[in-house]
Amino acid sequence: MKGLLIFRLFLRDLKKQRKRITLTIMAITWGTISIVMLMAFGEGLKRSLNKARHGMGKDIVVMWGGQTSLPYQGLGKGRRIRFMDEDVELLKKKVPELEAVSGEYARWGVSLTCKKNTVSEHVTGVYPSFEDMRAHYPQMGGRFLNALDMQHKRRVVFLGNKLKERLFGKEDAVGKTIIINNIPFTVIGVMIEKMQMGMYGGPDWDKATIPATTFKAIFGHKYLNIIVYQPKDPLQIEAVKKKVSKVMGEKFRFDPEDTEALWEWDVIEGQKVFNKVLMGFQIFFGILGGMTLLIAGVGVANIMYVAVKERTREIGIKMAMGAKRLHIMSQFLLESLIITILGGALGVAFSVILVKIWGAVPVQADWMQWLGKPTISLQIAVITSLILGAIGMLSGIFPSRKAASVNPVESLRYE
Repeated sequence: MKGLLIFRLFLRDLKKQRKRITLTIMAITWGTISIVMLMAFGEGLKRSLNKARHGMGKDIVVMWGGQTSLPYQGLGKGRRIRFMDEDVELLKKKVPELEAVSGEYARWGVSLTCKKNTVSEHVTGVYPSFEDMRAHYPQMGGRFLNALDMQHKRRVVFLGNKLKERLFGKEDAVGKTIIINNIPFTVIGVMIEKMQMGMYGGPDWDKATIPATTFKAIFGHKYLNIIVYQPKDPLQIEAVKKKVSKVMGEKFRFDPEDTEALWEWDVIEGQKVFNKVLMGFQIFFGILGGMTLLIAGVGVANIMYVAVKERTREIGIKMAMGAKRLHIMSQFLLESLIITILGGALGVAFSVILVKIWGAVPVQADWMQWLGKPTISLQIAVITSLILGAIGMLSGIFPSRKAASVNPVESLRYE
């Protein structure tokens, strides 16, 4: 009943100060739209960039052979470290903490021909485990390399999606034949379209991938270009990296303290840093929106101060009849919260509509793919609610305290 009475009083004040209260509600609505949309775009950007990061692969380390910079066991510095197939098997055997490991051969400027279309591109030779580690997932109807392809040195090729378009256009490529350096290969799969932020040797969508055994037989490469491995537990990556370095050090006989012998790209550590940067963006967007709401809160406080001034006589009568300070304060606090909640509800509603409209727009430009689509998550809803609640309380608490401090005797003489 008390809440209903307060709401009626609020409606009465709304009629008296219709323009001022309406403008204040509009200010809060605009502030809410600002904070929700800024955080929604921040969330969309975060998800889009995380997706692009995973295009490189998730929880992996890319390792190159370097050059020794320290003398060790009678051997001089300056020795090159070059990986071979046996090193992949050695890591599988000696480092059980690894979920997967693959070597990769690479050759640039290889001629690929389909009918009258000829391109010069990047060809790699890898292991079947490369599929999950480096996100080489096939489109519907195709597949990636498997163990039998490796065992029998099959002449099969997995194409990047953009490379496939340059060779085949809109035509289906799976099951068709292309010529790689005058040798026929059967296309077994085409990569799904993906975003890729990190890369080495160019984007995956422009590569042709064949079994490592086939690559070695055709091109005669003795040494692997890189080794890629994935730990079972990403949280233990530092221990795994040390163990890998120790195993390779024992084989190639280099000092464990030699930081130039192996070069590593730790995607896991990079992801942690990247997440912190994205969190900083979201906090920055939230602060900008919060400042806009704070200005609207000043408007609410101003409305409540005017209400206290105009209702001084009414407040004095209530206190003279026994109303407690808590009752007077709660009335004005609730009125300020009503204004805040109304503006906030309208702001959230408009934000949801704007997000839906933006989500329905087809993504065509590359920059729109990287920007991502705004997303209102549970986290955004909770943060917005907390900010609105804080603004409503702060904008009402000081006017309500002034109302509760009115002297009943003096207020009866107030005109």
